[in-house]
Amino acid sequence: MSGIGYREERAAGLACVWRAALPADAGGPFRQRVVPDGCVDLIWWGRDARITVAGPDTGPAPAELAPGDRLFGVRLRPGTAAPVLGVAVDAVRDARIPLRELWGDEAERLAAAADPRAALLGAVRARLAGPVDPFVPALVAGLGAGSVREAADALGFGERQLRRRAAAAFGYGPKTLQRVLRFQRALGMARAGRPLAEVAYAAGYADQAHLAHEVRALGGVPIRSLL
Repeated sequence: MSGIGYREERAAGLACVWRAALPADAGGPFRQRVVPDGCVDLIWWGRDARITVAGPDTGPAPAELAPGDRLFGVRLRPGTAAPVLGVAVDAVRDARIPLRELWGDEAERLAAAADPRAALLGAVRARLAGPVDPFVPALVAGLGAGSVREAADALGFGERQLRRRAAAAFGYGPKTLQRVLRFQRALGMARAGRPLAEVAYAAGYADQAHLAHEVRALGGVPIRSLL
């Protein structure tokens, strides 16, 4: 029996592009826990030539590949998906929907293209070609440095306006976005081998118990299980 093949590649302006495949002789499905990262993925499924939008998650989500499945994904950085999707990102939060619901016939043409990888990547890049909303990096930086109120003050927004803008751009309100970004920082540090007590402090948690509580809330399992 063979195992899953997975590979990520860097791509300018994107979180990454990735491929996954489970050989037909795998002997059974491959199941995985997907944890929140603030990203949106557009996923081409080779089995039935369809493209799915995986919206930003607020908790762990199950994913499954069947033997013989082939996937290609374009992962959009937090805050960049709205111009690609054509809708506010909170419309796809915690959702898995067909891209055709947003792009209509174009999604069907891309899924059936001779080279769907190149076709999908080109379509995404065309939608990312416009100017970047300066609100996105400014909010990420503000939430990394201080509280939601401090971020709102720095941007010159009221908290209600900040929640509305954040939900449209990221799919989350600013408090949830802050939790997700902090969670991902902590995972990155832990995967690099830093002690968990040090990770908790460096990532911005009150203490290691706070880190453990947040990881279980967002990831569904203790941090060592995710690692």
